[in-house]
Amino acid sequence: SFSLTLIDALDTLLILGNVSEFQRVVSVLQEGVDFDIDVNASVFETNIRVVGGLLSAHLLSKKAGVEVEVGWPCSGPLLRMAEEAARKLLPAFQTPTGMPYGTVNLLHGVNPGETPVTCTAGIGTFIVEFATLSHLTGDPVFEDVARKALKALWKNRSDIGLVGNHIDVLTAKWVAQDAGIGAGVDSYFEYLVKGAILLQDKELMSMFLEYNKAIKNYTKFDDWYLWVQMYKGTVSMPVFQSLEAYWPGLQSLIGDVDNAMRTFLNYYTVWKQFGGLPEFYNIPQGYTVDKREGYPLRPELIESAMYLYRATRDPTLLELGRDAVESIEKISKVDCGFATIKDLRDHRLDNRMESFFLAETVKYLYLLFDPDNFIHNDGSVFDVVLTPYGECVLNAGGYIFNTEAHPIDPAALHCCRKRKEEQWEVEDLMREFYSLKKNKKFTLKRAADHGEGESAKDPEDASSEKGGETRNSKKSSHSLLSCPSQSFNSKLAVLGQVFLDN
Repeated sequence: SFSLTLIDALDTLLILGNVSEFQRVVSVLQEGVDFDIDVNASVFETNIRVVGGLLSAHLLSKKAGVEVEVGWPCSGPLLRMAEEAARKLLPAFQTPTGMPYGTVNLLHGVNPGETPVTCTAGIGTFIVEFATLSHLTGDPVFEDVARKALKALWKNRSDIGLVGNHIDVLTAKWVAQDAGIGAGVDSYFEYLVKGAILLQDKELMSMFLEYNKAIKNYTKFDDWYLWVQMYKGTVSMPVFQSLEAYWPGLQSLIGDVDNAMRTFLNYYTVWKQFGGLPEFYNIPQGYTVDKREGYPLRPELIESAMYLYRATRDPTLLELGRDAVESIEKISKVDCGFATIKDLRDHRLDNRMESFFLAETVKYLYLLFDPDNFIHNDGSVFDVVLTPYGECVLNAGGYIFNTEAHPIDPAALHCCRKRKEEQWEVEDLMREFYSLKKNKKFTLKRAADHGEGESAKDPEDASSEKGGETRNSKKSSHSLLSCPSQSFNSKLAVLGQVFLDN
C-alpha cells in the first residue's frame, strides 16, 4: 500500500518542482518492489496506478537528474518494474473473448472462482500503458492484449451504438445494460481518444467518434448526459456522477470546445452549490442522491478545467481552480493531509485520503495555474538522447496523461525500435546537426518556410539512397515536411524526431 502511494504520487513531485524528493523516492523504489505476493489485485487499478506511475517516472527520471543506465529509455529499473507488474496482469486476459477478468492474484493468476463479470472501463483502459510498454521493451504482447480487449467491446456494442456497464468476459453477455459516460464506462472512451493520439491510430479515433454520435443521440439532454438502456436508449437514471466531469476535457481533446464549455459550466454550477461535486447529483431535483453525498476530492472537473483553459484561456476556468483550492483548504484540510468529504451537505469528513488526490487533483490544479510548466512545453525546448537504436527526442511536450494523470511522453515510443521504412526520413536531416553533443538541451525558434536547402526533403519522394539500399516510405495524406505554411509544432511531431532549418 505504501509503495503504491509512492508510485502514484511520484511524477507529481517533479511537476510541482520538488526534484530532490522525486530523486529520493526513485532511489527507494529502485531497491525493488516485490510483486510476488499472494494478493488479489484489481487489474484496472494496478495498471493505471502502478504500471502507469512507473512508466511515467521512468521516462521523467533523466529530466529529474536521476542517473540513468546505458540504453535508457529502452531500459532501466523502473521500466523493468513496470514490465514485471504488467506481466502479473496478463493471465487475466486469457479468456475466450480477450476481455480481462477484473481481479487477478499476483502470485497464482486468476482464482478458479473468480467472477467473469467486469466493468467496461476495467476492460478498455490498458492501451496507453500497455502500448507504451510494448514500444519501450519491444515485446508486442502488451499492446496486443489491450487492442484485443478494446475491439471486443466495440464488437459487442448494441445496435444503436452504445455499450453497457458490466459484461461477462467469458460469454460477452451484458450483465448491466446501463449506458452512459460515467462510472464503469468512463475511461474506456478516454483511452480510445488518448490511445489514438498517442499511437496516431485512426481506427481508435473512428471508434470513439462513432460512440460520440450515439452518446449525443441517446444520452445527451440540454448539455447533461444521462444514463440510458443500451439497447433501447430509454432513460434509466437521470443523474450526473462526479466521474463524468472528465468529459469536457475529453471533448476539448477532439476539438469540440463549444460543447465542452457548455457541459463544463453545467457541472461547475453543481460545484458552486456544494463546494465540491457529490458522487451522484439528481438533475431534475437539483440535489444530491441518498448515500451518494460524498466528495472524495476527485480530480475530474479540475482536469477538464486544465484542458479547456489550455484551449480557450477563458478566465472562468481559473475561477473554478480558485474555488477548488479554497474549498479543499477550508473544508478538508486536517493535520496530516486532506480528508475525504463524507457528506457535502454538512461537510462532515471521513478518515481517509485517496492516493488519486496526490496523483491527480493536486497535479491538475497546479498545472491549471502554471502555464510555464514543462508539461505544457510547445516543442520549442527538447532533449536529444542517444539510444542503442539511434538518436531520438524526448521532453518536447505533447504529454498524454493516463487516467490516473501519469504523463507519458509520446516521442519515447519512437526511441526503442528501428523501423527501416522510417530511417531514411531522419538520417540526412539528423546528420546536419549530428555534431551536437549527446543529450544537449537547446531551444529552437519557429522554422522559416521550407523549400530552401536539403532539409526540406519531401517524404512523398519514393526513396532515398544510403549504403546502396533503397528505402520506400509509406505515403500519408499529409506531406509533413514539405508544406511551407506548416507550424513548427507539426514538424516536431514526425516520428518523434526534430527537424531543423539550415
